[in-house]
Amino acid sequence: MVDHPHKLWRFHGGLHLEAHKDISTGEPVHIMRVPRHVVLPLRQHIGEAAEPQVSIGERVDKGQVIARGSGYISSPVHASTSGTVVAIEDRLAPHPSGLSVPSIVIETDGRDHWADCSRTAMPDYAGVEPAVIRSRVREAGIVGLGGAAFPTAVKLNPRPGQQIDTVILNGAECEPYITCDDMLMREQPAEILEGLRIIRHALQARRCLIGIEDNKPEAYQALCKALGDEEADGIRIVQVPTIYPAGGEKQLIKVLTGQEVPSQGLPSDIGIVCQNVGTAASIYRAVVHGQPMVSRVVTVTGNGVRRPRNLEVLLGTPIRELIADCGGYSQDPQRLIMGGPMMGFALHTDEVPAVKGTNCILVADSDEVSEPRPAMPCIRCGACTEACPANLLPQQLYWHARSKDFDKAQDYSLFDCIECGCCAYVCPSNLPLVQYYRFAKTEIWKQERDRQKADLARQRYELRLERKEREEREKAERHARKKSAVKQAPDSDKKQQIEAARERARQRKAARAPESEGGEEDDPEHKAGTG
Repeated sequence: MVDHPHKLWRFHGGLHLEAHKDISTGEPVHIMRVPRHVVLPLRQHIGEAAEPQVSIGERVDKGQVIARGSGYISSPVHASTSGTVVAIEDRLAPHPSGLSVPSIVIETDGRDHWADCSRTAMPDYAGVEPAVIRSRVREAGIVGLGGAAFPTAVKLNPRPGQQIDTVILNGAECEPYITCDDMLMREQPAEILEGLRIIRHALQARRCLIGIEDNKPEAYQALCKALGDEEADGIRIVQVPTIYPAGGEKQLIKVLTGQEVPSQGLPSDIGIVCQNVGTAASIYRAVVHGQPMVSRVVTVTGNGVRRPRNLEVLLGTPIRELIADCGGYSQDPQRLIMGGPMMGFALHTDEVPAVKGTNCILVADSDEVSEPRPAMPCIRCGACTEACPANLLPQQLYWHARSKDFDKAQDYSLFDCIECGCCAYVCPSNLPLVQYYRFAKTEIWKQERDRQKADLARQRYELRLERKEREEREKAERHARKKSAVKQAPDSDKKQQIEAARERARQRKAARAPESEGGEEDDPEHKAGTG
């Protein structure tokens, strides 16, 4: 082992929360059976929804593309198992809105037959151009598995002239209850490390850091054993203090490097790219074995489920089947949450499917969740400011969001808020602060979309006026040229031009007239016809 510890820094604020991790780590990851149906929403990522490439009644194999990404920030969707497409329609999706979204429904055949992936496998990726690696990651439909679901190929494609020095692999998994990354690091450390090497090759980065919270000693030891040391091959594994939200991208970068991402900026602006450990494992399978993203590890936990554990789940599997695979509901389930208790959201039904961004299903009982207490006036205690890991002024953001003064809210760096919930957690007045921030962001995005639509309509109107003015101007210029030509021509030419114009007029008049003035009645043959 190396004898020089890695220097660590501290981000502002944060909370020490009860972890509740050991509830779901008592047994290995269990591979779920193939469900009877899978429901695959066409938008399982940030960006434009994918476009269907199959039709109802078509048979598909596992790993086959069934919907293609429709833009740069988009991602394709693959069949998570073999079967027959039985519907392409709106279905309920795991989203705070509870709305239905376009989805492809596959009736499975139970064979779980893979499509041929050998043609896209690249076991010798070190000799492959980074652009080819990025293309493969994009084709495999890989998105960030830490919860954001941002298309990974975009993060592997820095702007021209932008040099990436450091790749950070996020294994902090700071939110209570969630253990899918922890179990993945324990059971698949070699795949994660190989995926990290592929990421480094794609970005041509100099060094790699893996950050793991110090409450995960088994995961840390498993990765060190797979690497052969805590530092080798340009990779260093670092334990970081357990404090929420150390797993936030900007917070982990601060802890490991001491650098701060600029306000409303990206980690790539300071030469850093951060990826999740689950994303790295998916990249390994996609590049080395040619397998697209069709499954993921999901934590099913909480006192409201009988047998909490981690499951390897085919994408599109209904949540009710995950819970059934964990022994079903206990006597007192109160709330179904996708994600953790701090940043997750309540599900309205267990009929929705597991998607790429589903890292945890928390089935909470009455001891784990309680009814929201009534909100009281802000007492300006400043507790929210002390807890904010983004070093913002939550109290000011609250006042401006509540009064719908969105310009002022942006002046206080509203979009630097990571919605971690620390401010609401410590608020003695029980104010739902994060809800106000989300409302303000949504309204600002709506105003921006409306402004863009208005600008587009204005541009179209101005172009139409410009075109009409141009056509009128060209018409006037043509008339002027003709009039000038007539004036300058000799008298004999003028007479010829006048006669020619009269002849053209007579021809046009004749062309508009009937073929004969009398029609069929004046035709001798018609009159002589049999009667």
